[in-house]
Formats: sequence, C-alpha cells, structure tokens
Amino acid sequence: MSKDYYDILGVSKTASEEEIKKAFRKKAHQYHPDKGGGDEAKFKEINEAYQVLGNKDKRSQYDRFGSAYSNQAGGQGSYGGFSGFEGFSGQGINMDDLSDLFGGFGDMFGFGGGSSRRKRSTRGSDVQVNITIPFMESVFGVEKEIKFYKTSTCKDCTGTGAEKGSEVLTCKNCHGSGVVTQMQRTILGAMQMQVACPNCQGEGRIITKPCKNCRGTGLFKDNVTMTVKIPAGISDQEMIRLTGQGEAGAKGGGAGDLYIKVGVSHDNNFKRKGDDIISKTTISFPEAALGTKVDINTVDGLVSLKIPEGTQSGKVFILKGRGVPHLRAKGRGDHLVEVIVKTPTDLNRKQRQLLEELKKST
Repeated sequence: MSKDYYDILGVSKTASEEEIKKAFRKKAHQYHPDKGGGDEAKFKEINEAYQVLGNKDKRSQYDRFGSAYSNQAGGQGSYGGFSGFEGFSGQGINMDDLSDLFGGFGDMFGFGGGSSRRKRSTRGSDVQVNITIPFMESVFGVEKEIKFYKTSTCKDCTGTGAEKGSEVLTCKNCHGSGVVTQMQRTILGAMQMQVACPNCQGEGRIITKPCKNCRGTGLFKDNVTMTVKIPAGISDQEMIRLTGQGEAGAKGGGAGDLYIKVGVSHDNNFKRKGDDIISKTTISFPEAALGTKVDINTVDGLVSLKIPEGTQSGKVFILKGRGVPHLRAKGRGDHLVEVIVKTPTDLNRKQRQLLEELKKST
C-alpha cells in the first residue's frame, strides 16, 4: 500500500519547498529516538517522506505515479527501505538538514564528516609579548630585543618527527590516505563511514624511529630571542602583529602569529592627544602685556615661540609639524603650547604703585 508522504509530514500537496523543510524539521525533532517520547519507526517514516518530497525531481515523480512510485523509481533505490541513501552519496536524504538539525549527532554518523576525516594539520597558537618603551622612543621608533618561550619546529628532524636517516613507511592499512571505511549500525540502519585509520592514527605514514629530540612530535619548546622594529608614532597599548612568528603548527600546520603589545611610559614634559603633543609654558604678567619670546621644549629640541602683546592666559599656540609622526601616513601632528600668565603676588610698594597707575589709565 502506497504511503501518503504529504500526510506524513502534515503538509498540503501545494506546499512550498520551505514549508516542507520546516515541517520535516519540526516532526524530526518531535519523534527523534533520543528524545523523551521519541519514536524510531515514526522518525524513519518522516525521513523517508522528506527524502522524496524534499527533492524536486523525486517529488515530481511521486506526484505523477502515486502508488506506482516505488516501482517506477526502482533504478534509484527503494525509498521505503532507506536503500536510497546509497552510502550517503547525496542521492538520498539531505545531509545538511540532518547535520544542522542534530549538531554533534550529525558528526557521529558522518553527516558533518568532521570527526571521520583524516587528521588535519593544526595551526600553531598565537603568542603575545608585552613590552614598555619611553615616550620619546614611541615618537621616533626604536628597535627592541625581546625574549619569549614558544613551541618551535624541531631542528633535528625539521618537523617530520622521524630520526634523521630513519625510514618513514606508508601505512599499509589505509595506503597513505589516513582514513579507512567502516560499516556501522545506527538508528537509521547500516551506514558506511570513513574514520581515521587506527593503525597510523590518521597520519597515513608510520615512523619507524621517532626523533629523540622531540619524541616524534616534530615540535619542542624553545627560548627565542629576536629583534623587532617598533614603528615611529606607535600609541600606548597598541599591538604589532608579526605573521608566522608565533608557535609552530603540528603535523605541518602553519605557525601562529606573534603579537607585541606596546606600553608607553608617562612623560613629565609632554602629553599626547592623537598625533598632537600638548605642553604648557608660563610667562609673567608684563610679558603677556608687552609680548615676548620663549623657548619651547619640543620632541625635536628647543624651538623659539613669539608671544604677541596682549596674550591672555590659556591662549594656545600651534607649532606645525612638531608632533608625533603619523603611524600609517606621511607627515606629523602638531605641538600645541598653552600659555599660562602668572599673576604676581607679594607685591612691593613700587610694584603696587605701578599697577595702580596702570589700573587708573585703563
């Protein structure tokens, strides 16, 4: 007796592909054998229905032939018995749907394939080193020697894991592929799966004599000393990334990256804001009133600054191009000088008289 796949999924014959997929997922969740109240027979029936209705061509044949569908599809497998899976070659149920639906369960049965494949090379870990430099070195750049501890490629075996001159054999069990095919029984029936070769642990090769220095791992821990260039204009807590200078990867995997976190020490003379430098200079009341010239301490040395007459306290003067070099562009920031006018205190009689006269004249 022919099954009504539309009725099994609870959808109409005019249902869209998206509606069919949603119905399948909902019912598969409901009847999954691993869940409380699950029903293995119902679960298989739901998968059988979706196997047909979820495929445009098979759905068309089912709609056309109805009860005769099983016989008409004979060359493509008997869908009622799940033989249409054909070793999970993609001809049957949509593996992406099951993998998304059951997460790790999918990998267990080969839907995702992540755990069944040959062992992959592993990228090495990233390494971070923290250093602190003086303010002036952050402005103009500097070269620093750093020391750190990391996993490196074994120098004796160059990462192969085998003693020099020893023989490395191709695994006879998997013929060098690192994987073997096994038949396993699951709730969905017998399934053909690829798993890591137990003889070579997925390597595809057999090391007859492991390297003594690294004990066959191809890696060893090492103290590393290297000189790094700190670019001009680097900011406090900024990172420098050196690609491939981190820890070595396993099984021929690429090396990680080295990150250098740069701290910049406080400077008593200068304050940085972006790529500008800010400082203050103090002048007397007469100098502010009459004008003067003062020497300003910049990162380039002393620079003469003309203070015009009538300058008010808090006035900011700009020394163009005397700031911090732009890290990712040409040119430099500016040096901003704030003028502080010092108000006189503890005046003597003559000073007081002069100020009184000035006060009367203004």
